[in-house]
Parts: sequence; structure tokens; C-alpha cells
Amino acid sequence: MNQTTMTRVSPTEVFEKILRGEELFILDVRNEEEYADWRIEGPNVTSINIPYFDLLDGVQPALERLPKDRPVLVVCAKEGSSVYVAEQLLEAGLKDVSVLAGGMKAWSEALRPVKVGDLSDGGAVYQFVRFGKGCLSYLIASGGEAAVVDAVRTTDAYEAFATAHGLRIRHVIDTHVHADHISGGRKLAETSGAKYWLPPKDAAQVTFAYEPLVAEREITVGKTTVRIVPVYSPGHTIGSTSLVVDDRYLLSGDILFVKSIGRPDLAGKAEDWAGDLRKTLYETYPELPSNLLLLPAHYGDLDEVNPDGSVAARLGDVYEHNAGLQVEDAEAFRKLVTENLPPQPNAYREIRLTNMGKMAPDEDEQREMEIGPNRCAVHG
Repeated sequence: MNQTTMTRVSPTEVFEKILRGEELFILDVRNEEEYADWRIEGPNVTSINIPYFDLLDGVQPALERLPKDRPVLVVCAKEGSSVYVAEQLLEAGLKDVSVLAGGMKAWSEALRPVKVGDLSDGGAVYQFVRFGKGCLSYLIASGGEAAVVDAVRTTDAYEAFATAHGLRIRHVIDTHVHADHISGGRKLAETSGAKYWLPPKDAAQVTFAYEPLVAEREITVGKTTVRIVPVYSPGHTIGSTSLVVDDRYLLSGDILFVKSIGRPDLAGKAEDWAGDLRKTLYETYPELPSNLLLLPAHYGDLDEVNPDGSVAARLGDVYEHNAGLQVEDAEAFRKLVTENLPPQPNAYREIRLTNMGKMAPDEDEQREMEIGPNRCAVHG
């Protein structure tokens, strides 16, 4: 007997299937341009694109390309088109068809929290993985208090997590002015009553008040002191500032990733900032303890993700294996980070202006600005 009801699969369920290495066959019915720019990928993911409008007169073109003995996941932008197509496929005789709940909009916004380690006082560090965009943000919990670092705009997830764990959010920190996604930092600080921290060298043109995130200041979370020590680390932006937490963790923002390095061009100053980036990566970071756990603000490929879904690596190991850290010649490094760079993030200029308080797009406009992959890295 054929399946007759629609099955909806959440973005988190799909991501966890990919993590487990399960085979996944996807029919993506968005238009060709959207599909080419950004889609669900993984080592065991097979994906084909047939635009929705090509299936309005019947799903025969899809039936000819879909497996008859495997589950099929239908994906569209917001779910509605995929429901229509999936229903037609069921009526045509396919037996196992589901849709991505909320479509690629939900895929882009979903957050999956995972604990990445403990603190010396019994607290913990949690990583919030925005797997549809490769964004990574953090919640540092200690003594009933919390600090959130590099929050994305869907701030309800942090507030719900804090409530569930009996935490009061006291600090919200952005390591730099982001250009690939809209920060939820100010919004979260306002709704939680927390202090909002931002590097002042990135904040010359912002329109709001903030606490200056500078190297000589320390931020304390919890009744027992868990120190967050800012480390000035320019290169991705002129103000980029990393955080050393509890002498155990290095939150590197967009300066250093597990298998790549930050790009210096998103403010149009690649030539100016290439030297700063090299100094951070080749002088400042090597002076830090090699046993720190690197916790970046992004990842680019699924092979950077650990089996539990986290993205983290020992700093010393990153320096052994990351190709962007093996370029000894300064001129060769400059060319690496200024020439033949990947495409810039979609709407990155508007995103920067929003994060500086100079634009105030509504929710739908913000969502549209963020559609697409993150592109903050230079791959060596």
C-alpha cells in the first residue's frame, strides 16, 4: 500500500542524518540560480534540481530521474511548493516521500546546540551550530550566568536555552562587525538586559552604545571567576578580537577556522588588512598555548564537523594541518588572501550596514539578505 500522507522532516533531523552518514536523495524544486548558489550537501547526499514550474503540468519529468527504492526528500524555498510536488509524487506511486519542514528558509535559520567542553568551576561552553549557513555561536555558562558570543539574529534559541538551564544572560559579545549574517547581539542584549560588547576599532560608524571589547579588559561570568580575555587579532576586520575563555578555549571569530583562514576583503581593504591578518596568524596566535581548543565562528565544509556535530580542534593541531598557516613567504601569503578569492557573501554590504545600525530591514528583508552560504574563508 502506498504512503498517502505527507511526512515533514525538520532541518535538524536532516542534518543529523547527514552526520550519521545516511544516504539522502533530494529533489530540490527551487529555481536553477538559487540551487546553484546554495543547497544541502554532504558525503552521502544525492541532489537533483527540477524547478517547480517545470512540474506544474505533471511530475513525470521528476519520476524519470527519481529512485523507486529509496526515500526522497523534496525541498523548496519555504515548504509550500515542495508539499505540492510531494503530493503529486505520492499519487504517481512513489512510496516514501517527505518534505523539508519550512524549506530552505528553515534550513538557513535552524540552530543545533552542542556542548563542547567544561569550565574549571563546573560550568560549560556550548556551541550553537547554524548548519544551513555554517555559522557558529557560543554560550558560556557559569554560576547561573551566561555570555553569548557572535549571536545570530534568531535569538529566541539562546533565550530558550538559558531559561531551560536556569541561566541569566549577562554579556553578549560580537568578535567583530559581521558581513555574512545579521548579528543578533544588540537584540539579545536588549531583551535580556545584558551588556553588549563590540571591538571599538570596528565600531567607529555604529549608531548605538556598546561596551568596548579591548585587550586590557576582562569579562567575568558567574560567581566563581571564569575569565574571558580579549585578544586583539585584526585581519578579517580592523577590529577583530578573539577571546580566550578560562585558559582553555580560543574563540577566534572569523580570523582562523579549522581548515581555512579568514578573508580580509569584506570591507574593501584587502591590501591594507592582509598584513594584519598575517601578523595575527603568524605572530599573535602562535604565542598562545597550543592546547587551547579552537572554536571558530564559521566552518566551510562538512569534513570540519566532528561526529557529535561540533566544530572544534586543538590549536596546535590546526597549526600542523591548516594550509593557510603554512605560507612562509609574506608576498605569497598576500596573494593568497587578496587574489582569486571566493565570491563575497550575498548582500554583505547591506548586512554590514545593518550590523552598524545604519539600516533597519524588517524580518522578511533580513531573511532574504542572509539567503545563501557563508563565504568568510580563504582556503589555502
